[in-house]
Amino acid sequence: MDGNATLTFAILIALVCCSAFFSAAETAYTCLNRVRLKNLANSGNKRAEKVLALSEDYDRLISSILIGNNIVNILSTSLATVLFVQLLGSSGVTVSTVVMTVSVLLLGEVAPKSIARVRNEKIAFAFYPVLSFIVKLLRPLNFLMGCWQSLIGRMIKDDAEHGVTEEELITMVEEAESDGEIDEHESELIRSAIEFTDLCVEDILTPRVDIVAVDVEATEAEIAAQFAESGFSRLPVYEENVDDIIGILHEKDFYRSRGRTGVREMMTTPICVMPTTRLSVLLKLLQRQKGHMAVVMDEYGGVTGIVTLEDILEELVGEIWDEHDEIVEEFKRLPDGSCRVQCGANLDDLLDIFGLKKEYESVTVNGWVLEEMGTFPQPGDTFDCEHLHVTVEQVDKRRVTQILVEPREKPETEE
Repeated sequence: MDGNATLTFAILIALVCCSAFFSAAETAYTCLNRVRLKNLANSGNKRAEKVLALSEDYDRLISSILIGNNIVNILSTSLATVLFVQLLGSSGVTVSTVVMTVSVLLLGEVAPKSIARVRNEKIAFAFYPVLSFIVKLLRPLNFLMGCWQSLIGRMIKDDAEHGVTEEELITMVEEAESDGEIDEHESELIRSAIEFTDLCVEDILTPRVDIVAVDVEATEAEIAAQFAESGFSRLPVYEENVDDIIGILHEKDFYRSRGRTGVREMMTTPICVMPTTRLSVLLKLLQRQKGHMAVVMDEYGGVTGIVTLEDILEELVGEIWDEHDEIVEEFKRLPDGSCRVQCGANLDDLLDIFGLKKEYESVTVNGWVLEEMGTFPQPGDTFDCEHLHVTVEQVDKRRVTQILVEPREKPETEE
């Protein structure tokens, strides 16, 4: 091999290294965590500020990298063809094609991109000075590429929506959890916050039949007994019947003013909302009016139920228990694989646990049972729903309170 061939071979190695540089830079800046970069920049890291500024001008950066990568790849292929033709004659073209394809693919693309995907931040910081110079050097070509891109953009209109949907946000959270960037508790909090705006009052209300309230004409002894028996710190006050709730009585106000004023003077004006009111709207309303309980009214003026501030917060942070709460396991797995379900549970939880695909109008498991059976059941009645066999175990007045769910093998779907 003469001196010219040796020089050409050295140039080829340098060009493959340049190809690896551009490939690594492309992957590093594409995978860069910009949130972390902003935090570093805000904490006073000057290099992070510069890298962030370069990454935010993403179109120009990627255009410069692609131009540089294509130049070195084309140049290396041309030089390799000339070198191998000189050394091997007519068969040099084939040998050059094989050698350069393998070299560029393995050394110039796969290896550097794999490394850059894992070490993206370190590589982005290390490559910044050279990339910054290349972006400035190729500014004229980038201007021409920008004009060409604008022309293509006018010819082909982009009708796609670029906003991030709720489903995409949840997928991002799940990926962050699987990658170990956030733990399971943090993931649940974020998902709850994302889904919070979709929830309505009717999804979490305590139904009318479960409301613990006091008559405005009740004696102080009766009211004190109701507070002690229920364990609640606030009770709705009604006149004549529960459909006419006229106030909310706080336990502290009752005992502080007991014997000196009547119940009407102790209670506060109730906040009334509709079942379709969004929880986010109700939360702001309660904050603005410094309330902790809202009365849910139907379209006919009757009471549908009540919602407390604790109910709303539990949708964000999970169940909040205090020393007076009776812990009820809504879904209890049994050794034989069946599940005992309390029918006050949310229907969406049951659908998620057992993988049911059908949509229902009901909110609670009790409503689902009535909807499926079409009549009011008695203990021992059964029905099948998809791959589930359901047995009614307990009934209280006009409600189903407990069922036994026995999953069966899902039938194979026909293609």
